[in-house]
Amino acid sequence: MKYAELGNTGIQVSKICIGAMSFGKASQKFLQWTLNQNETEDMIAHAWELGINFIDTANFYGGGTSEEYTGKALKNLGIPRDKVILASKVYFNEGKLSRAAILREIDGTLLRLGTDYLDLYQIHRFDYDTPIEETMEALDSLVKSGKVRALGASAMYGYQFHNMQVCAEQNGWTKFSTMQNHYNLLYREDERELIPICKQYNVSLIPYSPLAGGHLTRIEWESGSKRSNTDSYLKIKYDGAKENNMEIINRVNGLAKKYDVSMAHIALAWHWKKGVISPIVGATKIYHLDGAVKALDIELSDSDVIYLEELYRAHEVILTKVEN
Repeated sequence: MKYAELGNTGIQVSKICIGAMSFGKASQKFLQWTLNQNETEDMIAHAWELGINFIDTANFYGGGTSEEYTGKALKNLGIPRDKVILASKVYFNEGKLSRAAILREIDGTLLRLGTDYLDLYQIHRFDYDTPIEETMEALDSLVKSGKVRALGASAMYGYQFHNMQVCAEQNGWTKFSTMQNHYNLLYREDERELIPICKQYNVSLIPYSPLAGGHLTRIEWESGSKRSNTDSYLKIKYDGAKENNMEIINRVNGLAKKYDVSMAHIALAWHWKKGVISPIVGATKIYHLDGAVKALDIELSDSDVIYLEELYRAHEVILTKVEN
């Protein structure tokens, strides 16, 4: 395993992050393909053996059961709290990012995870209903109180992220150190503004959907899996540009054959080549993690990156109501 620092925080994380959206009670309203408690424990145990120390969850995944399953698994496995980096998120809750909501939700998250602090607390979306000063001051108070070590943000427009960073700077509050955005070979719209702003502030990228919900792991558009058949958000994000996406998928397949590796290896290796710190891998099978770790050994050339990227055409900007 390889490790890297999140922004300027001093927090060292594995260059692969476990996406705990895959953990929790299955739901007809959200996700039908999640792992139960025992499966979650097996996945975290294997990740720990591989050297993965970074887990990302959220207060609304599985109605809170993702956090519960994760916390119970860590306790049952005897993994020392100070050796694992726990990240969670706030927004899809009553009050969104108001001060009252943030102070309430952090306590619920800590209780479900069975810990007295979070390593990374992230806002899950931009809140149009709450002044950014209120949000940033509330988040800063969590850092000052010791409940949170570092702050992060997730999918939003570049100007919104910039305004929040400036607000924190002007008031002496804690700035964001990470950005969990939607970023992969099939969706690169954040390269226009958001990612350059992140680089300006030395904000680490920890993108979700690095494999585009599985599209970058196979040459067929549909997999026939339960997720492929039931995940409406997956269709919203990628079906609209299917023709262009398939062109890129074929390029990934071609490069995978050149290196004699899987398509997933190429798609993940592209992230590290682009400066991503730790892509979030939503594994549902043990071998998914094994493959992700093997991808760390692949070093793409500049010409490989050009080959993978040159067919990309601008996509419609997608900020879905829930993360996937």
